[in-house]
Amino acid sequence: MAALLLFSPAFGHQQQIPRKYTCDGDDVSPWLRMEQVPPETRSLALIVDDPDAPRGTWVHWVLWNIDPVVRDIKEGTMPAGAIAGMNDFRKSGYGGPCPPSGTHRYCFKLYALDTVIALGTGSSKEDLETAMKGHILGQAEMIGLHSRT
Repeated sequence: MAALLLFSPAFGHQQQIPRKYTCDGDDVSPWLRMEQVPPETRSLALIVDDPDAPRGTWVHWVLWNIDPVVRDIKEGTMPAGAIAGMNDFRKSGYGGPCPPSGTHRYCFKLYALDTVIALGTGSSKEDLETAMKGHILGQAEMIGLHSRT
């Protein structure tokens, strides 16, 4: 599998996510940077979830059909042509970290795909994961931390 890279100029891997990107701040998505996208990639997909949520993994953002030439998803934006699915806040788009207690991990997972995904905006993380099966060329993960005080 390809050595896809994902990072954020806003915070480092295993570092605290700034308040601005959480439910206690502006609740906007952080700037994300993607590198080493395999040349045969037809689209990119992004899943952001919290595996430490009390009721099981909580989905914060599901985004697919990101043009593979895109290298930056700027703060508070979505790439042109990309589709946002439903998160567990029952909204389409980004929902920032908002843990009820303790420090939670927020997993930003990027996938390089050999196809364009045929799903509509009401689709879930599970729908996307099913559609991606057998099409993943590379993947990367970055983890941010957040706790509410």
